[in-house]
Amino acid sequence: MESFLSASSYGLLGTMWEQVRAPFIVPFMKMMVIMCLAMSIMLFVERVYMALVIVFVKLMRYKLEKRYKWEAIKEDLETGNSVFPMVLVQIPMYNEKEVYQLSIGAACGLSWPSDRVIIQVLDDSTDPIIKDLVELECKRWAGKGINIKYEIRDNRNGYKAGALKQGMKHSYVKQCEFVAIFDADFQPDPDFLWRTIPFLANNPELALVQARWKFVNSDECLMTRMQEMSLDYHFTVEQEAGSTTHAFFGFNGTAGVWRISALNEAGGWKDRTTVEDMDLAVRVSLKGWKFVYVGDLKVKNELPSTFKAYRYQQHRWSCGPANLFKKMIIEIARNKKVTLWKKIYVIYSFFFVRKIVAHLVTFIFYCVVLPATVLVPEVQVPKWGAVYIPSIISLLNAVGTPRSFHLLVFWILFENVMSLHRTKGTFIGLFEAGTRVNEWVVTKKLGEALKPKPGSKPTKKPRIQIGESVYMLEIFVGVYLFLCGCFDFSYGKNHYYIYLFLQSMAFFIAGFGYIGVFAPNS
Repeated sequence: MESFLSASSYGLLGTMWEQVRAPFIVPFMKMMVIMCLAMSIMLFVERVYMALVIVFVKLMRYKLEKRYKWEAIKEDLETGNSVFPMVLVQIPMYNEKEVYQLSIGAACGLSWPSDRVIIQVLDDSTDPIIKDLVELECKRWAGKGINIKYEIRDNRNGYKAGALKQGMKHSYVKQCEFVAIFDADFQPDPDFLWRTIPFLANNPELALVQARWKFVNSDECLMTRMQEMSLDYHFTVEQEAGSTTHAFFGFNGTAGVWRISALNEAGGWKDRTTVEDMDLAVRVSLKGWKFVYVGDLKVKNELPSTFKAYRYQQHRWSCGPANLFKKMIIEIARNKKVTLWKKIYVIYSFFFVRKIVAHLVTFIFYCVVLPATVLVPEVQVPKWGAVYIPSIISLLNAVGTPRSFHLLVFWILFENVMSLHRTKGTFIGLFEAGTRVNEWVVTKKLGEALKPKPGSKPTKKPRIQIGESVYMLEIFVGVYLFLCGCFDFSYGKNHYYIYLFLQSMAFFIAGFGYIGVFAPNS
């Protein structure tokens, strides 16, 4: 009797599926495939265009010194150090116990006339012990003759943007012409100002000089290697292409020098989104100012090495741009100070394709629609859309980090997992849904925390270590992909199950938090 009821139930479900599939599921799936293929073509064209720009730059041996005047600033025997522009160096930080000494020490070690630079530590720490440590470090450097200011606020309104905005209000800032900004984990080399300030001093049309990031912990784990691949592409291709073609790109929030007059003309720092750096860059660009990216100038910094920290960072980096796009698209379109071509570039290429389409197509197409086609054989995805385009895009991305080329498959699986989180963040930003649209969680840096201290005994690791957190959304997608893989293995003809099983494993690994390093509790 039970087997009869079971068979009847399966028969009923099968009949219902057949009745729904033809009139509803198939047309919907075909529409989704067309939409995803269109987005794939957009992303493909954008990536190929940027690749061609970089090839042109390399073949023509393009040098910044040919496009922009660059002359080293030299001391004048009559005027002395007054020939050097006054520079403000800002270091915003929040409970940075592991890295505050590194960043403050590097900033204080910058080679620039001591009477022409002011180091400003903007400490928003809520931990009184850390606050005291940072203040003590500032006093220690002040005792060595460094012009360093320790500034705090009564609140954290506006988070990083609020701290930077408040820092610019101090009376001593009025004497400064340029401001260099470094996050708490960034360690500029002593010659940083010598290599960046001449661009601004000799080219009055320039507002920003952006340096590249160099990752000190890229070999810490597989997750940091994956991040290095993505960020290397961003710097070597996206930033370079933007600087070369339109003298515009997104400020990376750190390792850059601003002309203070340009910053003020655009209205200064705003905290309306979680990407205050990109917000400022777009507004300054709309005033007609130009930016320059110096790719051979690298500043050491730390990648987030725990999965929890990386998820928070990626939410901010996907939600913020989408929200900013929504708030600024009309302002950009109506702007009269920049060319139509530049407005199209900012709206379409910079925002729409790179900040929205790239996230949506990666998750919706390769993690939802493509797996679903194995259940609906009437819907076919052309091989150029399922294989060729994503393969070329992935290969172009790997060019930025040749040493990690052998990790390309792992990078693809990892990026697809993260696309779930980025897609969610993009929708939250576009529709301003929920409270997370303005969520700002500082990316935790581990600094020296993972390195054993001299004389201390290494802690024994448990044989089986369970992830710090369980992420149900990733696990759910993993189950979906695994079931689609099983169906394709049994009934399919496209051999998608190879990809589906691998991708489902990647989602399971991330879902159980077994990725990255495990941060110490203290």
